[in-house]
Formats: sequence, C-alpha cells, structure tokens
Amino acid sequence: MAVGIEAINAYVARACFDVAELFRGRGLDMSRFDNLMMRQKSVNLPCEDAVTNAVNAAKPLLDRLTTEERDAIELLVVGTESGLDLGKPLSTYIHHHLGLSPRCRSFEVKHACYGGTAALQTAAGIIGASPVETAKALVIAADAPSAAARGTYWEPSEGAGAVALLVGRDPRVLELDPGASGLHTFEVMDTLRPRPDLDYVDSDVSLLSYLTCLERSFAAYRERVAGADVVDSFQHLVLHTPFAGMVKGAHRKLLRTHKGLGPREAAEDFTLRVAPTLHYGSRVGNLFSASLYLALCSLLDHGEPETPCRIGLFSYGSGCGSEFFSGVLGEEAAAVAGRMRIGAALDARRTLTMEEYDAVTELGGDRAFGVRDLDVDTKPYADLYGELADGAGLLVLDRIENFHRLYSWS
Repeated sequence: MAVGIEAINAYVARACFDVAELFRGRGLDMSRFDNLMMRQKSVNLPCEDAVTNAVNAAKPLLDRLTTEERDAIELLVVGTESGLDLGKPLSTYIHHHLGLSPRCRSFEVKHACYGGTAALQTAAGIIGASPVETAKALVIAADAPSAAARGTYWEPSEGAGAVALLVGRDPRVLELDPGASGLHTFEVMDTLRPRPDLDYVDSDVSLLSYLTCLERSFAAYRERVAGADVVDSFQHLVLHTPFAGMVKGAHRKLLRTHKGLGPREAAEDFTLRVAPTLHYGSRVGNLFSASLYLALCSLLDHGEPETPCRIGLFSYGSGCGSEFFSGVLGEEAAAVAGRMRIGAALDARRTLTMEEYDAVTELGGDRAFGVRDLDVDTKPYADLYGELADGAGLLVLDRIENFHRLYSWS
C-alpha cells in the first residue's frame, strides 16, 4: 500500500537579509563566507513565531482541499525545536487556526533538526495502519531562530519559516519506500538550546557528528536494502542542509567512503544530483526541522527530475539522531510543488537594511518561550508591517495573556 507526501508547501517569511552584508556588519571573517555557499537568509518579523510560520505554510495547502478532504485529516504532527511551552504543544494553536476537524490526533515532536522526519515517519506509520482508506495527516516542520545567535558565526546561516506536508495514500509528490531506512544515533552535545536566550554550538563536533551519521545511516540502509548503491540507486540525493557548503563537503566524503570516488568525480556528481536541492537553502538559511523538506522543494522546482524516480534523503538532528531513507517521486511531483510558487515567494521578499535587520531581530526576542504577558506592538516597525504583513492574510502574533498566545489574521 502506497503512503507518502501528497502535497508540499513552504513558508519562507516576507523579509530577508544579505548574508555577505551581515558578515561585514558583524565584523566576521570574510574568508569563511564562501564556505557557507549562502546568499540570503529569511527573517521573521517580531509578530511571527513558530506557530505563525507553521500555519502560513499549511494554509495554502488546505485551501486547495475539498471539505471532505480537510475533514479526512485525522492527525496533525508538528516537528520543531522552537517549542513555546514544556507541556502545551504548538499543534494545539495550529489546529485551531487552520480550522481542522476536532476528530484529530494532535501533538508535537522534538529532536532538533530531525524533528520533521520524526513527524513524517510517525504520520506515515499511523496513516498506513489506519482502516480508513481516505485518512490523511498534516505534518509541519516549523521553527523560528532565537536572538541568542546574534554576533556568532551561526547567525548568518539561520533562516526562518516552515514546510507543510500532506500525507496520505495518494503520494503524488513522494511515495516512501516501506521499511527502507537506515538509522544511526548516539549521545553528543553538539548543538543545544538549554534556555530561550542561549544557543550552544560546538561547530567542530556538530560537523563530525553529521558526517558520521551520514556515513553510518547509509551503511545501515545498505544492510536493509540489498544492492543499494549511493550513486546508481538514486537519481538525486536530498540532504539536511544547515548551510549549502556543509552539504557539498558531506556529499564528497560520502562518495569517497562508499564509492571510492575522487574529488573530480564527486564534484561532477554533486552538480548533477545534489546542487538542485540547494537553491532555496542558499536563499533562506537553515530551517532546522524543515531544512530537509525545503531542499526537497528546491529539487522539485529546480532539478527537473525524470519522474518517476527514486531519491535518497538524509535527515540529521543534533544530540543526535539520523536517518537515511528513500522514496519515489511521482510523475506529478514537480507540477504539484510548482503550483505553490515558492520561488515567487522568495523573489517577493523585502531585503532589509542592516538597521532594519537589527531592529526586528532584537524585538523578536520579546515573544520567546516563557513570556507571560505581551502586547505585540508593530509601531516600531510600522512601515515594514504595513508593506509585508498588513492585508496579506497571514497569521501573526497579537498578544500574550498569562502565557496564552493569541493570534490574528493580518
């Protein structure tokens, strides 16, 4: 029985900032800039958070469904590392503002950037086991960066947004290969957020953990899928993308380890099978739990895959957990994704000045985890709000009353 992604959409925020300008403005070492392979990063306004990112990614998908199809959504899973409460999940807010049926499982999962894949695999298992043939799940990977990265080398790579996936038994985008997963996990302190105002990152440990997990999860995949070959089995590889430069290095090492290819052959393979997945990531930045699925959107819009075809996907989450899995892109995959016009949304973003960027990111800290009461005042960035949000029909944070977050439509 086929189960997988029926539709996909990304919310990439309404504002962005030039990464090279950020390097210069923060006095960062420009010799490290080229390694990122990034041009822009998406930026949330202070009235946006992980909930608004999630809803604004999912609503365009739901608007295309019939009433019967919306009511068939009996599961909502949100993968995030930007939770807003230790008990109450983001999914309750999201379920409410999307107007989903009350006959619905709703919960949040967390494992750093692996959270989106944890949500997808959970949904696929539940939908695949359901006796209701028309049952669907809504999976959303949504995050919002904290202000804690300001002035660090991680700040240029951190984006803002979400990716929404409709999961069911008509997987026109991606049919998951049942049981075809290689897993690898171990305890490591590479990146963590122990407080809302603190991001801890050990860059060297994180890079090594990512590389180790990629190699070992693919080795585990080969043990489960007889005859799997890192080059011959997949028309494209889609990898978790903290920044594009990391993916390029990881791909090179993977091909050297599992295929014995040298730098020239790996570079040619990268251009053909991986580079199309990085167009959006290089303009948005790291979407954490949604990063892998933004890369999938990029492939569908830029890779011109000869569908149907099998692709390999690698998901990594700090701490750490990882999975290499596979699926088949459907004949309609590119058309289904293309209707969402993600590229046009990227082009329509407003490029901030350094002064505007500093102002909105500093104000963004006011709506973090643990805030008890807050009236979200848009006056300090009234011109930006009027240009980018007012009248756009986006969900925005209105206020917080006794920890309860209240939202409205712009």
